[in-house]
Amino acid sequence: MRYITKVKPEKRLIKILPKNAGRNNSGKITVRHQGGRKKRFLRQVDFKRDKKNILGRVVAIEYDPGRAANLALIYYQDGEKRYILAPDGLKIGEKVVAGEDVEVSNGNATLLAKIPIGTIVHNIELQPGKGAQLVKSAGAAAIIVAHQGNIVQVKLPSGEIRLIPGDCFATIGQVGNLTHKMEKFGTAGKKRRLGIRPTVRGVAQHPASHPHGGGEGRSGIGMSSPKTPWGKKAFRRTRKKEKYSDKFIIKRRK
Repeated sequence: MRYITKVKPEKRLIKILPKNAGRNNSGKITVRHQGGRKKRFLRQVDFKRDKKNILGRVVAIEYDPGRAANLALIYYQDGEKRYILAPDGLKIGEKVVAGEDVEVSNGNATLLAKIPIGTIVHNIELQPGKGAQLVKSAGAAAIIVAHQGNIVQVKLPSGEIRLIPGDCFATIGQVGNLTHKMEKFGTAGKKRRLGIRPTVRGVAQHPASHPHGGGEGRSGIGMSSPKTPWGKKAFRRTRKKEKYSDKFIIKRRK
């Protein structure tokens, strides 16, 4: 079950999330299987954790319709309110703080260079001050593997080991809501309310609609390897062979 203590979000920290139903600016479908859904409010999450050395108190744990992880509502000493990703084990009334010289404890954010080897972290920046880009989904966690001067080796949830500058911020702990991956939709209607339309197997389609289509009765795909609806070979690597960030990857993902 979700550990939720507050239902209604903070009005000053939300805005309506526009719907596009998988269509681009010209109205053409660019992402399949998306359709109408219930109105959502986008929570403005503090991924930068740039409120340095100001103590904050956890007031509530909230559900976010736009992500798998729960959010923690923080009241800071100067009166400001912000949302952060709720780490696993963070409780109401606990204090959190972000800064370069803070205690390495659950929910605090500090420089990667200041975090000891073996510590579990999430909400990791790739460039100082840009805001977190890695390890933000429910149950995700990365591990500090080694320090090389001002460069830190981080093992990501995929198994990839990556070099990240030590002056990037990360949050201590594992992202909460660990049971999210075990939740079931239960009904088709719930999926539709989330904006997910039905997916039809390629072999059940007309040959003009999908390369796997056609044939008499139940038949196979009729080719040596599966193809996408656009005729391209499926299940192949899509990462560029020579990408600028290759030099930062020590070990590829599993």
